Amino acid sequence: MDNKVLDIKQIMKKLPHRYPFLLVDRVLDYELGKWIKAIKNLTMNELFFQGHFPMEPVMPGVLMIEALAQTGGILALLEHQDKENMLAFFMTIDNVKFRKPAVPGDQLLLNVTIDKIVRGSIVKTHGEVTVDGKIICEGDLMFSVFDGNKKEARENG
Repeated sequence: MDNKVLDIKQIMKKLPHRYPFLLVDRVLDYELGKWIKAIKNLTMNELFFQGHFPMEPVMPGVLMIEALAQTGGILALLEHQDKENMLAFFMTIDNVKFRKPAVPGDQLLLNVTIDKIVRGSIVKTHGEVTVDGKIICEGDLMFSVFDGNKKEARENG
């Protein structure tokens, strides 16, 4: 891929997630094997705001972590762009900190850097969610990348 911006259609070709679980709207830039920047725009129309403090809507923290994981997954899957049906699954979530809530009207900037790639299929990352230049959530995420067509992947995933 020459263009380092991915729109929603290109993201949907990489990730199996769909509404309401697709939490990345656009990839702004990336460097293979190193880092990626993406955005998630929050509106009051998000399904989770209906039940997560409806009088004071707040994005659930676990969904911010999921947005970071999807962003990191896109970067890891871009490494395997010559292969179809590759998937990325969570292995660990560590050192998570929530500093400020995300609310309707916020634009989440999702920054993920790869700390280490182990045996080509296990990816250790650090992610940060920022709003208006301030970190509101961060954590270390590790996931495995594998061929979703293989039987052992379905059995162990």
